[in-house]
Amino acid sequence: MHSDRTSFEAYLKFLAEASSSGTPQVLETQHALSLHFDALATQSLMSRKDPDKLVLGYTRTMMGFLLLQPAPARISMIGLGGGSLAKYCYRHLPNTKVVAIEIDPAVIALREQFHIPPDDDRFEVICADGAEYVKGQDARPDVILVDGFLAHGMPAQLGTAAFYDACHVRLADDGVLVANFLESDQDIPFYLEEVRSVFGESFSVTLSEDSCNYTLFAWKGAWVLPSLDTLLARADILETAHALKLRAAARRLKQGKRLALDRRLWQKLMR
Repeated sequence: MHSDRTSFEAYLKFLAEASSSGTPQVLETQHALSLHFDALATQSLMSRKDPDKLVLGYTRTMMGFLLLQPAPARISMIGLGGGSLAKYCYRHLPNTKVVAIEIDPAVIALREQFHIPPDDDRFEVICADGAEYVKGQDARPDVILVDGFLAHGMPAQLGTAAFYDACHVRLADDGVLVANFLESDQDIPFYLEEVRSVFGESFSVTLSEDSCNYTLFAWKGAWVLPSLDTLLARADILETAHALKLRAAARRLKQGKRLALDRRLWQKLMR
């Protein structure tokens, strides 16, 4: 009871002092740390007991890329935030090089608070504009994860055909792009039209595990999404090493493929 009261008092203090300037702010309670740009939205959430755990459902859904790329050699991440995805991939994919691109140096300055590891031979944090970074050709990641947000929401340049085309060019030949969209973002139909203009019909869009976000999966090349039985079999294997609901992610991936093909349906759903 005392710990709950302490956390509640910390939350009330945070609400009273939170700035609307868009600068990153950290809420510390007894059990968790969270990153915010204002008092309304949580950008990242870390468990003190298990700092590498994926607490937010949308991050677990984004890890569904493992169903398509179970052993990526390189992952590029647009947006660091509190480092949830970066830490998870670094810890649980020991043969993967993880590069996180973050535009805001004030966010990077919080890396120690959020237990983000120091740079080494397979982990790197780069301060740069992700939309510009993907235009380079110095590496061919197997996976690009896009989770870049500012105080007002997702930067417009991360939802354009030009950005998706740069990601498509940069990805390895069988690479996968995964992007996080806020469920409340009225521009999602526009993003999906832009995705379609680059990836054709090779994409899926689905509600995330917590139903507060949509997750986009787009894959390079003309290969067909595996059958549900194949994806479920892969999930069973992967779940021996990952505490993720990958069987549920497999079903979302297949359902999202049907949604992606029906423009009228997703435009209606996202009004």
